[in-house]
Amino acid sequence: MQERKQSFFSRVWESLRRESHWFRPGLGYKRWLLMVLIGTTFLGLGLALIILDVYRNAPETWWLPALAYLSLRFLDRPIRVIIFGGIGIALVLIGIWGSNRSLLRPFLPPGKPLIEALDSYRRRDRGPRIVVLGGGHGLSALLRGLKEYTHNITAIVTVSDDGGSSGELRKNIGILPPGDIRSCLAALSNNEDLLSQVFQYRFASGTGLEGHSLGNLFITALTEITGSFEKAVAESGRVLAVYGQVLPSTLSDVRLKADLVGKDGEINHISGETQIRNTEGAIQRIWLDPANTPAFPPAIAAVLSADLIVIGPGSLYTSLLPNLLVRDLAEAVRVSQAIKFFVCNVATERGETDRFNCLDHVKAIEKHVGAGMFDLVVCNNHFEGTLGTNVEWVRMDAELRDHVSVYCGNLIDPQYPWRHDSKRLARTITDLFYERTGPLGD
Repeated sequence: MQERKQSFFSRVWESLRRESHWFRPGLGYKRWLLMVLIGTTFLGLGLALIILDVYRNAPETWWLPALAYLSLRFLDRPIRVIIFGGIGIALVLIGIWGSNRSLLRPFLPPGKPLIEALDSYRRRDRGPRIVVLGGGHGLSALLRGLKEYTHNITAIVTVSDDGGSSGELRKNIGILPPGDIRSCLAALSNNEDLLSQVFQYRFASGTGLEGHSLGNLFITALTEITGSFEKAVAESGRVLAVYGQVLPSTLSDVRLKADLVGKDGEINHISGETQIRNTEGAIQRIWLDPANTPAFPPAIAAVLSADLIVIGPGSLYTSLLPNLLVRDLAEAVRVSQAIKFFVCNVATERGETDRFNCLDHVKAIEKHVGAGMFDLVVCNNHFEGTLGTNVEWVRMDAELRDHVSVYCGNLIDPQYPWRHDSKRLARTITDLFYERTGPLGD
């Protein structure tokens, strides 16, 4: 009997402890609960005045003694206040809790309690304003991890791609290449498990469709419907339930050009991102044509209002630098009050960064946009796994520490060791940010 009582009280205590999480600071819930309680109090006061008037002025009938009994007049007034007040508060809380569960159940992830979902949403809604510049797989992998920490993400994406599905649409229809933007939208989607398969689906056959991504065609169709590429990207974000935003670095039709030094020492002028990737030789310099390409104004605004700016990971010459070569964008990064991180690639990339170490990556950026751009360089120091042919680990050397502040850690994806692990990288970046700033609002 004693054990049964203890078991009952322990279950009650556990239930009370679990529900007490609703009163945790920062959920933005208690203010509305207080308003409901105040409204209920006024409603109860009005009903009490009506009942009191009926009780005092009605002729003597059989139900008046019953009403007096139900109002517990045989008890002292403070005791009655506690009893009726406690019952009222309990019923209000149970009603609010039950209605919230019924209304929000269709929108909750399976197996995730309502309080956890609300706490997670509020925490990310108050997260730091992070701007990430880049393109390709590296950018989408970082976004996939960062969205677990904040909803205030802006991805600024290069638009110099001229290969594959994006290149075909750019050449035949004349829109900006949507490929990298599509990948970022899918990465930031609130329902990525489904949409990453649908939105990123690539047709394997079909006249006119072969090689095209469904997401690219979707953005292209929205561009014609809305009349502008930037509106199409914004509407795609709404359709995919994206938290944050994805912005092109420029709305101009730009082409990437480069000087490559061949094996014979001759300098070759190469035009087009695809040709730069596929031409043998060491890249000496890259630039955009036209060179005075203006930046997309919302991208400038996002950079200037950011708490943290992250450049990389991604292809150094064909994803990262094309963003920084856009007029005014590099200068906006430089003058922004945000903390600035550069995330160095895990492995070299054939045709772009052969035999590069971390310092070589930093110096290549400084060669094109000037020194003093970064507050911290984030490098990988875990070198386990098999890389592809002619691909090497990007290692941090001692000279880099004399050049800029450096953080090293295990950042690789165990399945694909030549890539960053999105969760590890995002956790590292947010931890490093909060080490420097403390919790926002302090």
